[in-house]
Amino acid sequence: MHPKRRPIIAGNWKMNMTATQAKELASKLIPLVAAVKDRDIVLGPPYTALQTVSEMIKGTNIGLSAQNLHWEDKGAFTGEISAEMLLDLGCKYVIIGHSERRQFFGETDETVNKKVKQALKKG
Repeated sequence: MHPKRRPIIAGNWKMNMTATQAKELASKLIPLVAAVKDRDIVLGPPYTALQTVSEMIKGTNIGLSAQNLHWEDKGAFTGEISAEMLLDLGCKYVIIGHSERRQFFGETDETVNKKVKQALKKG
């Protein structure tokens, strides 16, 4: 492994859990990973639970991930979410190019590339 690259353990919760259920799970996970120092721990709840989980993990060693983002800053993109919206919620990670997005929503190398460029641009 590259010496500057840290391993990541990430949980993509997909389209599972309400905000209440996510809060419950996060509260159970926090003490279980509190001593982990040699890798990044990341939770990827559904959009509706991002704020709840973000509040739960503040001050812990757990990072927050969104499950997707749009390549534009804003606009008439119903149901989409921008990088700035995600950053405002505390997301430091985003899952881009997931096989399910490609299989069920027709994402292509071109659209994934746009999303990656947007994520990198926004930090």
